[in-house]
Amino acid sequence: MTEFGVINWLVLAGYLSGMLAIGAVFSRKNISTGEFFFAGGRLPWWAVGISMIATSISATTFLGNPAETYAGDMTYMMLNLGVPVSIAITTLVFIPYFRRNNVRSAYEILEKRFDRKTRLLASGIYSCHVLLRTGILIYGPAIVFAAITGWSTTSAIMAVGVLSVSYTWMGGIRAVVWTDVIQFIILLGGGLLTLLFITYGVEGGLTTIIATAENAGKFRWFNNNLDPGDAHTFLSAGVAYIALDLAVRSCDQQFIQRYLSTQNIRKAQWAAVLSAMLGAIAAWLFFMVGAFLFSYYTKHPAALPAGTEPNGVFPLFILSVLPQGLSGLMVAAIFAAAMSSLDSGISALANTTVVDFMSNKEPSSPQTRRLKTARLSVLVWGTMGILAALFASSFDASLLHIALYFTSLFTGSLLGIFILAVAMPFARGGTAFTGALTGMLLLAVCTHGLYIDLPSVSAIPVIGWIASGLKLKLSWPWFPVISASVTVAVGTAFSFAHKNIAKNIVSTFD
Repeated sequence: MTEFGVINWLVLAGYLSGMLAIGAVFSRKNISTGEFFFAGGRLPWWAVGISMIATSISATTFLGNPAETYAGDMTYMMLNLGVPVSIAITTLVFIPYFRRNNVRSAYEILEKRFDRKTRLLASGIYSCHVLLRTGILIYGPAIVFAAITGWSTTSAIMAVGVLSVSYTWMGGIRAVVWTDVIQFIILLGGGLLTLLFITYGVEGGLTTIIATAENAGKFRWFNNNLDPGDAHTFLSAGVAYIALDLAVRSCDQQFIQRYLSTQNIRKAQWAAVLSAMLGAIAAWLFFMVGAFLFSYYTKHPAALPAGTEPNGVFPLFILSVLPQGLSGLMVAAIFAAAMSSLDSGISALANTTVVDFMSNKEPSSPQTRRLKTARLSVLVWGTMGILAALFASSFDASLLHIALYFTSLFTGSLLGIFILAVAMPFARGGTAFTGALTGMLLLAVCTHGLYIDLPSVSAIPVIGWIASGLKLKLSWPWFPVISASVTVAVGTAFSFAHKNIAKNIVSTFD
């Protein structure tokens, strides 16, 4: 790779300065927690929709999708097949449910519907999930940024973290949403410019590129295999993934906070639909980048150093092929992907802290004090997110897989709790609480997520046989399906049992 260059540094510095300026501009509007967390419910629906997809895309899409196609094909496009189902449920059921109950947090409604311990459990599960996810989503692009610029990974993590925390601390949700809009435009523009440069960099242009990728099977996107152990099949990516997508869109405070920042239910629904449409477009675009990169380096094999990993192909192209200034903009896009994940996460976590964990402690405190608490929460969670990324950087990739596993563990249980709350009127707080814990535990056992030593119990009659049979070969999209299903099933069963016991007690005294 060539050096990053002065022009690239200037472009990157200009982008980062612009993000801080946006935070400073909006800081004066935050006179209450309602303004800080929800912008008074006055954000444009289209900006909210773009912000939601910018948060969801992260650097995983920008860097991971091209690597996925370059090394394989586009079968992960099937993840979008179930999105219309999750969007329909979200817009028709969950968004009206949250808006009509006039809540400030996704988990506030659980105390109204169940009890405080269920609300705190859901808030705690969510906080763990976002903290783990944030650490991973900062660490991944930090590695690439460090490789391109010559910085250390630690310096890259600190830069992303400090800048994101700074403009979120100043501007609140307004800064988060509007910086996300700019970051999404940079991400999308970066992908389109890459396709354009590759087209002009291959003799024969678009026709040759398409033919080369087509012959290598890079445009294959559908796999009708029904093996649940393979994440690249229709059953896993097209069907099972619906549960995870629904959990994110309907139970994640990062999304709920944005639904509550629009003017009304209809605008929130439009924002959700827009985010889904843009998500499919962005996913396709960056899968195409991977296919185009494959064609480019097939025609220019000498330009690809031996031993280059698929994840390193796109960063190599950015620094060695794109001209000065444009490559700086592309690195800014990598920065943007990481920052859009961190700013949304810490804003949502701060909202959860103030609304869910501290609401009973300071119920009548003045707005100035609550606003200070909100900003302090941003600093605390931002610091923890940076520490989580630094912690991840000190271990090997297997730890990252474990962290991703546990985010799936948490997400499914959250979805199960909300299904009980919305669709099961007879469910009670204690049963939802028990169902969520059971769902997480059973998923951990079924997938050996807790690294249980099954051979040690194999000699125990019955128990050993059951434990050995619980080992399931399932790909990651199935994890939320299991934990959500068990949460609902156990919660429902316990609710009926509790109802019958209560009836028996009443009939005894009659």
